[in-house]
Amino acid sequence: MTPYWTSPDGRHVIYCGDALAVLATLPDCSVQCCVTSPPYWGLRDYGVAGQLGLESTPAEYVEKMVAVFREVRRVLRDDGTLWLNLGDSYNSIGGTVGGGKNVEARKGTLRGWQDGLKPKDLVGIPWRVAFALQADGWYLRSDIIWAKPNPMPESVTDRPTKSHEYLFLLTKSQRYYYDAAAIAEALTGNKHERTLNPNDSYGKNPNGLGNGELSVTAFGAPNPYRNRRSVWTVNTQPYPEAHFATFPEKLVEPCILAGTKPGDLVLDPFAGSGTVGVVARKHGRRFVGVELNPVYMGMAWSRLAGTQPGFGWETV
Repeated sequence: MTPYWTSPDGRHVIYCGDALAVLATLPDCSVQCCVTSPPYWGLRDYGVAGQLGLESTPAEYVEKMVAVFREVRRVLRDDGTLWLNLGDSYNSIGGTVGGGKNVEARKGTLRGWQDGLKPKDLVGIPWRVAFALQADGWYLRSDIIWAKPNPMPESVTDRPTKSHEYLFLLTKSQRYYYDAAAIAEALTGNKHERTLNPNDSYGKNPNGLGNGELSVTAFGAPNPYRNRRSVWTVNTQPYPEAHFATFPEKLVEPCILAGTKPGDLVLDPFAGSGTVGVVARKHGRRFVGVELNPVYMGMAWSRLAGTQPGFGWETV
C-alpha cells in the first residue's frame, strides 16, 4: 500500500514511494506539465533505500533516469512539457564525487578511466541524461542556464567556481502547449525594439494551443516585451527545515506559467520539500507529487497544507 496525502479539495496529492512504481499507477495522458529536479548523481546520500544518485557509474544513473522519464512521458498529455533541472559533478580520486555530502558508498569508484572518465573530469551528467532522453523519444527543445548569483563556495584554484546548472525543456510531441507571453521579459532598452505586425506570431503560442497574447498599447506602438531568454538568473533559496538544496520558487514559476493554464495538473516525481506544489497552488494549478523519503514528504505536505506533518496519512 502506498501512503499519500491529499488536500481537502482533492486538488493536490503527494505519494510517498518510489517514483517509477508510483508513476506506473497514474493514468495515461493525465498530466499537463512536469517540473522536477531529481537527485543529482554522486552528490548526496539521502539515507533512503532505493534512492537515485548512488549508482556506481554515470551509465547506470542515466539508464534509471530514462526509465523514470519514460513513465513521465506516458502520463503527460500529448501537448505536455517536461522541465528538468540537473546539476553536474566531477570524477574524484578516492573522495567525494560532486563536492556535496560525502557518499561513502561512492568513494573511489570512478578512479581511472571508468566510463571514459579521467580523474578530475567534469562528468557531464546533465547532457548525458538529455541526450539519452532525446534518443528515447523526447523532443529536446531548449537548454536553459540557471545562473546563480549566490553559488555554493568552492575551495578550488584550478578552475572557475561553478555558478550555474541546467534546466532542460523537453516535450512529448512536436507541437505542444507553450505560453510565451506568460513569461515574456521587459525590454532592456536596446535598439532592437519590436513593433506588432498582424502577421507576427511573437506573443502568440506558435503551436496554436494557448491564448498567449501579449499586452500592448496598439498596433504600431513599441512592444514592451521580448521573448524569454535562455539564461535565468535566480538566487538559490534555502528552506529552513531542509538540510538539502531546494528548488527556488522563482525557477519553477516560469516553467509552470509557460507550460500550463489555470486548473491544469502539474507533476513532480521527485517532490522533495514540495516547492513545485507550492508554486502550482499559488497559480491555481493542481499538483501531484512523489517523494521517496517520508521526512521530505512531510515537509512538502506541511508547506502545501499549512499543517504539521504526521497526521492524516492514508493508503492506496
